[in-house]
Amino acid sequence: MLNPCPETIKKVKQWLTFADDDLETASYVIGYKSGAPYRIIAFHAQQCAEKCLKAYLIYHNVDFPYTHNIRRLLKLCSKHADWSHTLDQAKELTPYAITARYPGEDEEVSEAEAKKAIEIAQQV
Repeated sequence: MLNPCPETIKKVKQWLTFADDDLETASYVIGYKSGAPYRIIAFHAQQCAEKCLKAYLIYHNVDFPYTHNIRRLLKLCSKHADWSHTLDQAKELTPYAITARYPGEDEEVSEAEAKKAIEIAQQV
C-alpha cells in the first residue's frame, strides 16, 4: 500500500487547489450573460484536468515530463490506475492548452465546446 510522505501530500494538495481554481474560473466565466471568452474557458478546463492528473502522478511518485498532453499523462497514470481508460474523452482538451492562449494559434471555441470542456474537467 502506498504511504506518501507529508511533503508529497502537501504538493498533491497544492496541485489540486490550483486545479480547483481553474475549474472554478471556467465555471464562473461560462455564466457571463454575453461575451464569454470560450477559448479561455476551455483553456482553464484543460488546465484543471492536466493538474489533477499531475497531482495523481505526484502522489504515486511518478516523474512526468513538462507537457500539456493529456493523452501522455493518462498513459503514465494507467501504469498505476485501472480507471485511466474511463477518461479517454479528456484527451480532447489537449489542444486548448496552446491554441486557446496565443494569437495565431487560436481556433474558435464555441459555447457548446466550452461547456463540454468543463464537463470533461469535472470528470477528471
